[in-house]
Amino acid sequence: MSHASTSVQDRPVPTPPAPKGSLGSRTLPRLAPLGFAVVSIALGVGVGLAAGWQSRVQWGLISALLFLTISYVATSIVENKRQAKDRLATSLVWVCFLIAVVPLASLLWTTISRGSKRLDGYFLTHSMAGVLGEDTNGGVYHALIGTMEQVGIATLISAPIGLLTAVYLVEYGKGALAKAVTFFVDVMTGIPSIVAGLFILSIMLIVGLGPSGLMGALALAILMIPVVVRSTEEMLKLVPNELREASLALGIPKWRTILKVVLPTAIGGIATGVMLAIARIAGETAPIILLVFGSQLINSNPFEGGQSSLPFYIYEQYKVGYAQSYDRAWAAALVLIAFVMILNLVARGIARWKAPKTGR
Repeated sequence: MSHASTSVQDRPVPTPPAPKGSLGSRTLPRLAPLGFAVVSIALGVGVGLAAGWQSRVQWGLISALLFLTISYVATSIVENKRQAKDRLATSLVWVCFLIAVVPLASLLWTTISRGSKRLDGYFLTHSMAGVLGEDTNGGVYHALIGTMEQVGIATLISAPIGLLTAVYLVEYGKGALAKAVTFFVDVMTGIPSIVAGLFILSIMLIVGLGPSGLMGALALAILMIPVVVRSTEEMLKLVPNELREASLALGIPKWRTILKVVLPTAIGGIATGVMLAIARIAGETAPIILLVFGSQLINSNPFEGGQSSLPFYIYEQYKVGYAQSYDRAWAAALVLIAFVMILNLVARGIARWKAPKTGR
C-alpha cells in the first residue's frame, strides 16, 4: 500500500490550459506591427482615393487611425485586453513620433533639394554688391560674416553672465533674491525676439546710436542669457554633493571648490547648453531688421554701419520676388541649417569628450 501511494504521489499532475486573458495566452508574431502598418497604409490610401482626397496628409491620418484600431482589435482577439492596451499605447507613441518627424524631414528635404541648386563656392565667397534681384550671380559671404560676428559677440556677453548667474542660483542662492532671479529668468525665456529688439532700439534712440552689428548682438545676448542660465543650472545640479563635501572637508574654500571641482565636472553639459543657445539665436531675424538694417556690402566692422546676417539675407531675397532671388534664399537657408547642425555636432563632441570616464 505504501508503494502504491508513493507512486500515485509521484505521478505528474497535468497543467491545466491557461485561461483566455492570462499572461500565458497566445502572442502575436514579432513582425505583427509591421504587418498592421502595411495593411493600414494600403487601406488608408484606398479610402482616400475612393473618397476623392488628393492630400497625402489625409491619407496618412486615416492610415494612423486604422493602424491604432487594427493593432488594438487584433491584440485583443489573439492575446488579451491588457496586452491590447499596452500595444495601443506603444502604437500611439510611434504614431506621434512619425507625425513629428515627417514634417521635419520634409522641410529638410525641401531645403536641401532647392538650396543645393545655387550653393557653390562662388555663392559662399561673394556678396550682393551691385547685384540686382533678377541677376543670377551674387552670394552670401557678407551675411555669413555678419552672422558669425553678431553671434560671437552675443556669446561673449551672455555666456559669462549666464554661467555666473547659474552658479549663484545653485551654490549661493537663497531667499527672496534667488527667487526673484529665477522668476525673471523664466520670464526672459519666453519673451519674443521682437521685444528684445525694441528694448535695444529704445536705448539706441535715447543715446543717439546708429545701426550696427553690435546692437543686434546685444539683442541676441538678451535672448541667449536665460537659455544659458537654465541649461547650466541643470548641469550644476547633477554634480553629486559628495564631491563638494569632500573638497570642503579638506579645507578648500567654497569658491575654489566651485572652480576646481564643480565646474570641471559639469563642463561638458555646460558647453552643450551654450552651443544649443547659440543655435537658438542664430536664426533670429526681427532684432536684426530693427537694429542692424542689413547691407549688400561686406562690412567686417560690427561696431559701425549696417550689417547683414543669414536670416536677414533670406528675408531680403524672398522679398525681392524673382526666381533667382528665391534660389539665393533657399541656398542661404541651407547654409544656416548647416551652421546650426555643425554647432550641434560640436556640442555633442564636447559633451562626449568631457563626459566623466567610467571604468573599473
